[in-house]
Amino acid sequence: MAVAAVVAVTLAASQSSAQTAPTSAPTMAMAAAPAAPAAVPAWQAGKIDTGSTAWLLISSALVLFMVPGLALFYGGMVRAKNVLNMFLCCMVTIGVMGIIWIMYGYAVAFPTVTAATKLIGSSGDPIVSYLAFDKGLLFLNAFNGDWGRILTSGDTTGAVPTGIPELAFVMFQGKFFIITPALIVGSVAERVRFGPFLLFMIIWSTIVYLPVAHWVWNVNGWLFQKGVLDFAGGTVVHVLAGVSALAVCLVVGPRTGYGKVPMPPHSLGLTLIGAGLLWFGWFGFNAGSAVAIPGSELPVSGTVAALAFTNTQTAAAAAATAWMLIEWIHGGKPTILGFASGMVAGLVVITPCAGHVLPWSAMLIGAIGGGVCYFACRLKGVFGYDDSLDAFGVHGVGGALGALLVGIFAVRPVMGGMEQLGKQALGVGVSVVYCFVLSFILAKVIAMTIGLRAKTDDEIEGLDIALHGESGYHLSMTDMEGYSYGAEGTPDARGTAAAAR
Repeated sequence: MAVAAVVAVTLAASQSSAQTAPTSAPTMAMAAAPAAPAAVPAWQAGKIDTGSTAWLLISSALVLFMVPGLALFYGGMVRAKNVLNMFLCCMVTIGVMGIIWIMYGYAVAFPTVTAATKLIGSSGDPIVSYLAFDKGLLFLNAFNGDWGRILTSGDTTGAVPTGIPELAFVMFQGKFFIITPALIVGSVAERVRFGPFLLFMIIWSTIVYLPVAHWVWNVNGWLFQKGVLDFAGGTVVHVLAGVSALAVCLVVGPRTGYGKVPMPPHSLGLTLIGAGLLWFGWFGFNAGSAVAIPGSELPVSGTVAALAFTNTQTAAAAAATAWMLIEWIHGGKPTILGFASGMVAGLVVITPCAGHVLPWSAMLIGAIGGGVCYFACRLKGVFGYDDSLDAFGVHGVGGALGALLVGIFAVRPVMGGMEQLGKQALGVGVSVVYCFVLSFILAKVIAMTIGLRAKTDDEIEGLDIALHGESGYHLSMTDMEGYSYGAEGTPDARGTAAAAR
């Protein structure tokens, strides 16, 4: 998010420094008069910037809208007998993760780091924090007495009011917390039990997502203090989800019949619609992340937001086209699934770069991302792992690629180069190792205790019926009451017997 997400809040208006008016020789009397104070923008006087606030609220809704988009995108790629299970695995995060974020998530990821809230970190000024926790933010209790307090800019020191209520930022960041664990299910689709996987997502979001979000997006976080850039979540969202997806995939193992039984997507129409909804929501995901810009670049809904918006569109278009052309050349035919996958790959790879690079760079980044992710998704055929819906190939590889490319192409707030590339590599490397190890161990413990993998019979029957008692489609001649109808539209013998029962 911009340079990093902001955490400090202001409870009082900032004071502007007095400026001395110029004097002229003939009017020495004017020199004794007090200088008029310089004009101070409304948001720097502790007042609400309605434009920026409106944009962040809209952006928050757009990011939430991405969750049903993801459900459609993933749901269309599984077989018909598992579509509802996929929908629920995605949509359930809106409820469960939404509650966790309010209960304690925000208090871990975005506390104002002080000697009292710091758990692990330095004692210097500023504090370099590895983990912090503000118990006053539990259930957002700190807002009870000051629910209108204003968020400040993404500066380590000298932060100024943004003009946005902090509660708007809480809601915006909460949507990132909601969608990230939902991305993981794409790697283990059609073969995991719902309850144990839900437990995995709850624990994973607590021990993996929250600490890394604190490192990268909190202005006192140690990776932020190292200068790692992640505008909207290449490392925090996509690297964590994609690499963790690979770890869980390796624990769970391939689907029954993988490589032997055809497993085509049951509705590429749903997948394409889902990809379109993701593209639409991603404008809020990226351009809304301008909330963390430094005070010198305010207002939030300004030039950096416009830059991120433009780069999001440009990279997605370039990646979708690149993927389609490569597939056309490599496979002989362009496909809807390829175009949709390229679109998402472009959105993933531009996410960490969105507010840091110029549009021509975004086009190049998108084209590179489309090509790299196309071949990354084919690694599973080489190594034999079953990343069902290419969560690792698109999100893991694409997120890491984007996080590295921002180190080369960045133009604000620092220029790209080898030094910045090294910082980006540090952020990616630490995050990859941390999330893979913890995700693998967590998945293994759950698998060995309560069981993570669905029964073979349930997998063959379909998880919709076996785990949820529902079916996504009723395409037979049997209606919802259990009646079976003959050619004339009247109940046949089976229908009559069912009615008698």
